[in-house]
Amino acid sequence: MNVIIPDDVKVRFRVPARIIGLVGCTLMIASIFMSWSYGHTVLDDVGYWGAPSPLQLYYAVLPVLGVLLLAVPLLGRGRLGRWAKLVAWNTSAKTCAIWSLAVTAVMIASIAIGLGGLVNVDPGGWVALAGALIAVASTLFLPDSPDPNLYRLKSPQWVQILAIVGVMAVLLFGAAYLLNFENADQFLTFGASVVGVVMVLRQFGIFSWLSIAAANNNRVLVTSAFVVAFAFPFTQNGSDANMSIASQVLIFAATALGLNIVVGLVGLLDLGYIAFLGAGAFTAAILSGSAFATIDWVPPFWLTVLIAGTVSSLLGLLIGAPTLRVSGDYLAIVTLAFGEIFRITMNNLDGNDGPNLTNGSNGISAIPDLNFFGFDFGKAHVIFGIDIGRFANYYWLMLVVIAIIIVVFMNLNYSRIGRGWVAIREDELAAEAMGVNTFALKLLAFAGGAFLAGVAGAVKAHYDVSVTPDQYVFLESAFLLAAVVLGGMGTVMGVLIGATILKLLPEKLRFFSDYRLLLFGLLMVIMMRFRPEGIIADERRQLEFHDEDDALAVEIQEEMRAKHVHLNPEPKEWDL
Repeated sequence: MNVIIPDDVKVRFRVPARIIGLVGCTLMIASIFMSWSYGHTVLDDVGYWGAPSPLQLYYAVLPVLGVLLLAVPLLGRGRLGRWAKLVAWNTSAKTCAIWSLAVTAVMIASIAIGLGGLVNVDPGGWVALAGALIAVASTLFLPDSPDPNLYRLKSPQWVQILAIVGVMAVLLFGAAYLLNFENADQFLTFGASVVGVVMVLRQFGIFSWLSIAAANNNRVLVTSAFVVAFAFPFTQNGSDANMSIASQVLIFAATALGLNIVVGLVGLLDLGYIAFLGAGAFTAAILSGSAFATIDWVPPFWLTVLIAGTVSSLLGLLIGAPTLRVSGDYLAIVTLAFGEIFRITMNNLDGNDGPNLTNGSNGISAIPDLNFFGFDFGKAHVIFGIDIGRFANYYWLMLVVIAIIIVVFMNLNYSRIGRGWVAIREDELAAEAMGVNTFALKLLAFAGGAFLAGVAGAVKAHYDVSVTPDQYVFLESAFLLAAVVLGGMGTVMGVLIGATILKLLPEKLRFFSDYRLLLFGLLMVIMMRFRPEGIIADERRQLEFHDEDDALAVEIQEEMRAKHVHLNPEPKEWDL
């Protein structure tokens, strides 16, 4: 929200604006003790006076943050005032007010839709809406804050490690709590509240400091992330529904990471990438020992994975060798055609139009579950007194696959090959003029990304129990590409977040299934307008998309210097 108000007016009215904003935040906090709805069947029953529901308490986190952001600059003196120069109080307060209004609107809309009209909204909802509007209007009169420089703040290593562990713990229990929401209105309200808090902390500068802490303690970050991911099934009380979603997210994310090599590092637009996932899945299904398999050979699964990846990689070479001489729209059209050719070919390999390998449109079903050294992935197990079902077993297997893919991706990214890929993405003609073998590197990217997709497809075949050609249509390639673009091209964490969003939302918002493409389209339009570099931005791409912003360029360069060189130019008085 960008309302043009003269700077002298903002400076003159900054204190009254903070006071009025505090009144708006106080109204929102007071509203949680009021009834929000006439009925008791929407949200988590917000129709009581004096007894806030859990969702109302989570909603109150935003106005409480708003109170702190508005009050501290008024009360801060001495050392706090000097330290406060490193953070963006006013910008954070504006963001907090806007997201408070957004969450309030989501809750009121949920009540109106669920109960049949705005007449069912009780006074608590209207008081919260009034408070949010007051807070937004007042924060517009706050002067613009300088960009946050919290990443310059020196802190002991134990503080950084404690912060990393704390963030990972919050992620673990937050994800477990979020997945337990069965109603879409509860999921949206809690999700919007969490996103609002994250955006406020980002504007405040917390994440820039955390990025430096993560760079200084990379081993702690990786270890804690793995422990959190491994412990996730123990928070689900044996829920197969939630673990099924989590397993699908990891399979989707593993495939998207392979596509990230082609799109994110090399800059090649591949619209038929789902064919490589399908090739790996069909290969694993044919070699699975299923009653419907057409080849009577069942190798060990580790060998099946290598064969599936190799088959997909050969397909990548097959499509890449004659077509990588073209680029841009022409390459996109060719890869789109390849995806459709693959699906049609799998339909035709039914013994009538070609050799019987895939049973045509019927595909291969009854694929047995994996069995590693006596560990049956299809059976439930009791570990530490907690039931671990079939989907949790495959979830852990995909964690190992994801870890291997991340290691491969990161080593390629920071190798000579990765630098060559980035050079091709930036300017292919200049890279070729400097002696880079652009064709060979592009072909390697195609084959490498296809191999990773084939590995994910081999696990997917056993997870899904059946493989059919109709599973691998163009729409799935579009979703994979959207995950890479939405999360942040060229980054690992960004692609993981993008894949999670695009796989989780359809599962939790089934009432919106008929408008899924509309939702994704709006999401992509919003991202392209406000953050084209993605949720987790690669530094190079962030500079590309905001090359006209000199202040941002200086900030990014300073943050990169602090992250990679571990230097802090600020004087010692800023030490924590």
